[in-house]
Amino acid sequence: MRMPNPREVLELIERMRCISNDGERRALIERLGAVDRPTVLSFLNAHGLNVCMDSDAALTAFGASDVLLRDGIGLQAVMPVLGMPAGLNMNGTDFIPLLLKSLSPRKVAIYGTATPWLDRARVVLETITPHRYADLQHGFHPTEHYIAHARTNRPDVILLAMGMPKQEQVAAELKRALDHPVLIVNGGAIVDFLAGRFKRAPEAVQRSGLEWAFRLAQEPRRLFRRYCIGAFGFAWSTLRLRRAASLRTRETGAAAPAATRIPPSAIRRSPIQKEL
Repeated sequence: MRMPNPREVLELIERMRCISNDGERRALIERLGAVDRPTVLSFLNAHGLNVCMDSDAALTAFGASDVLLRDGIGLQAVMPVLGMPAGLNMNGTDFIPLLLKSLSPRKVAIYGTATPWLDRARVVLETITPHRYADLQHGFHPTEHYIAHARTNRPDVILLAMGMPKQEQVAAELKRALDHPVLIVNGGAIVDFLAGRFKRAPEAVQRSGLEWAFRLAQEPRRLFRRYCIGAFGFAWSTLRLRRAASLRTRETGAAAPAATRIPPSAIRRSPIQKEL
C-alpha cells in the first residue's frame, strides 16, 4: 500500500474552507442547502490527519470532499505553524445539528452506527429539525447496499455515521454513483451523541479544548489509541508537514498567500468546490 507524500496531505489541508465569523457560517449553510449535484461535506481533525498521513486510500477519500472544514483544537494549533489561518472550530458535532435545523424540510437518510441508536437519534432529530427521516441503515453493510438505497429513495441529505475513514470512502462512492442533487455529510459520532449513547462534555470543558479528554474518560478502551498514542503520531505528522511546507517554499522562492496556498488548478476542484 502506497504511503502518501506529506506534500499531498499538505495540499488537502490547504483545501480546507476557513470560516472566520457567523456571517460566513450562515453563507456556507445557504450554499449547502442549494447544491445541484452530489456534494460531500467532511470534517478534518487530528485523527483524520493521522489517518491521511498513513493511508493513500484515506487521503483519496478525503480528497473527494467538496467542502472540508477544520475540526478540533489539534488542527487549530497546526494551522498557524503551516502559515494558514485556523478560523472557527467547525466541528461536526455542533455544525451538523445547526445545518439540519437551518435547512428547509428535506428527505434525509442516515447510514451508520447501529440500533437502537439509529431510532433514538431519529426521534431527537424529528423533534428539533423539520425533516423527514426516510431511510435508516446500520453502518455495517457493504457500500453497494447504501448506493442501492440512495438510488431508490433519492434523499436530499445523507448523513453518514461510520467513523473515519470508512464514511469518507462510502461518501466518495455515493458521490460517484448518484445522479441527483444530494448533500452527503460525514458525521462521525454525531448520531451516537444525538441518541444519548455518549455524552457531550460540559461547555466549560469544550471551551478549554479538552473535550477529547472527556470522551477518552467515557470510552478509554476504544479511544486510548486514537487520543494517547495518536498524539505522538500527530506531533510527528506536524513536523513532516512543516518540513514539506518549508521545502516547497524554498523550491518556489516565496510562500503562497496564506488563505489559498496553492492555485485552484493544482488541486483539481470540481465545479461545486469552486463555488463553495
